[in-house]
Amino acid sequence: MTMPKLSERTATFTDSVIRRMTRISLKYGAVNLSQGFPDFEPPKEILDRLAEVTKEDFHQYSITWGAQNFREALAEKQSKLMGRKIDPNSEIVVTCGSTEAMMAAMMTVVNPGDKVIVFSPFYENYGADAILSGAEPIYVPLVPPEFKFSFDELEKAFTQRPKALILCNPSNPCGKVFTLEELKFIAQLAEKYDAFVITDEVYEHIVYEPNKHIYFSSLPGMYERTISCSSLSKTYSITGWRLGYIIAPPEIVDAARKVHDFLTVGAAAPLQEAAVVGLKFGDEYYRELQDKYTQKRDLFLKGLDALKIPHTTPEGAYYILLDISEFGYDSDLEFCETLARDVGVGAVPGSSFFREPVNHLIRLHFAKKDETLNEALNRLEYLREKIIPKKQ
Repeated sequence: MTMPKLSERTATFTDSVIRRMTRISLKYGAVNLSQGFPDFEPPKEILDRLAEVTKEDFHQYSITWGAQNFREALAEKQSKLMGRKIDPNSEIVVTCGSTEAMMAAMMTVVNPGDKVIVFSPFYENYGADAILSGAEPIYVPLVPPEFKFSFDELEKAFTQRPKALILCNPSNPCGKVFTLEELKFIAQLAEKYDAFVITDEVYEHIVYEPNKHIYFSSLPGMYERTISCSSLSKTYSITGWRLGYIIAPPEIVDAARKVHDFLTVGAAAPLQEAAVVGLKFGDEYYRELQDKYTQKRDLFLKGLDALKIPHTTPEGAYYILLDISEFGYDSDLEFCETLARDVGVGAVPGSSFFREPVNHLIRLHFAKKDETLNEALNRLEYLREKIIPKKQ
């Protein structure tokens, strides 16, 4: 019996390799340093409020684009950070995680056949977002180990008249924090070639000294052409709550709300209510968050150095890239499966983040308890004993 063909748009990408590596880690009982979620609890104040919410009347739909008190608390928090007064009623859409925020932003500004600039390496969703939106990605490399980009190459990409550029800052997977000079150059090109900039800023509060996170929309003249996407997942260690948002000018938000409404209707009402307390935390919370991740980064990198395993040093976010060149694997996916099975550590093949033919890097994250990181390091101590290099 013949059947009609499926949509062609899904034929050009796979399922998420990151989430696949979590399943492989579970299969082999590996320490899961692949998918970026913590194994420690969210702030007690948020959990206490969640317990209260279960006994209150927040079990039905909230307003489609976000509960009023959630949007007001978010607007107050982000107004201080982004350097402008954000209107909770016309400049915010609350989404089901930043994943939906990015997809809604793409569908709001991109028409089928438009081009979109994506820096490589990139979070794996961006390529799929472009394809699902009917857009053509233009990849501009961030060159290891410092992950800088060529100003000339970026302008060459802009000469193709893209509709938008996607900016992940701080960057997943490489941990790059874009400098003021780099951001000003991107802004100059966005204005010159009349393009939008869609930002993914979920790691905005996880930045290591002396680096500073600069909100792209805060640059002169850029608020009008920036769709700022982020979420509460990483900042409050609630990745499973799926609370994200878009902040943008009213005319963009008005269109994004329509896309969001028909994608997911709305984010979970009880979780929005519980998270409001987190949005009202003072500056001390964010200083402590930065201190906590700085300590975890230092612990993990010191351990890798002791094992003489080459790695990158992130400026922000909580990922590192390990260089596995010495093992001679043609497939970094095969290496990661072997690593999970034989060494007991879960990682993500770097090739899932790069447009270029990169097969010698794998991504690990350190958003884990110290004892979890130490256990991973203990297992990695036997890396060279348990994984035999391929013949060169």
